[in-house]
Amino acid sequence: MISLHLLALYVAALAAIYALPGPDMALLLQTGINRGMRPGFAAAAGLGIARAVHVTLSACGVAALLRTAPWLYDLVRYGGAAYLVYVAWQIFRSPPFAMNAAAAAGTARSGALRQAFVKGLLTNLLNPKALLFCSVLLPQFVRPEAGSVGLQVSLLGALLVATGIVFDSAYVSGASRIAAWMRAHPLAQTVQRYTFALALFAFAARLSMD
Repeated sequence: MISLHLLALYVAALAAIYALPGPDMALLLQTGINRGMRPGFAAAAGLGIARAVHVTLSACGVAALLRTAPWLYDLVRYGGAAYLVYVAWQIFRSPPFAMNAAAAAGTARSGALRQAFVKGLLTNLLNPKALLFCSVLLPQFVRPEAGSVGLQVSLLGALLVATGIVFDSAYVSGASRIAAWMRAHPLAQTVQRYTFALALFAFAARLSMD
């Protein structure tokens, strides 16, 4: 099995990557601030499922197919960029939030949770870079002489998803805690809404041009 030292290096690499700003982080912060903790965790669950799918696809060789079929990579890439633009436009058009008790209760309904989950799922799933990231990172830590390669990939994939859940939970918890302060500062609400919308527009542009 993989040595503890190698696993520690792997988790450290994941932590450094999850700490970098990206569309996943922007979505979680926006959802946590404007919708509350439960929808934020629903979005995080969607991100976790998408990462698990990417690990599975990477192990099945789909990432290699994307590298050898540029048209397929472009198809997924432009689809992901278009979805980020859609989410950003929704944020841009949304009115400043005023989460009173009734509004907060409304965000906990199954429909709102399902919507947040789907946003998290598609934001990550439609990003081909996330799939290629899995296909590049995981093999670096697989050691054939250490035992079953399948078990090693499964362990590394589980750690990738679990580390993501830890960081995503921290982002959602932090965002939901400042929601009360945001409610008392309308200007701050407007600034954060436009900031997250513009950030997602920028991520979409970067994804479509890379």
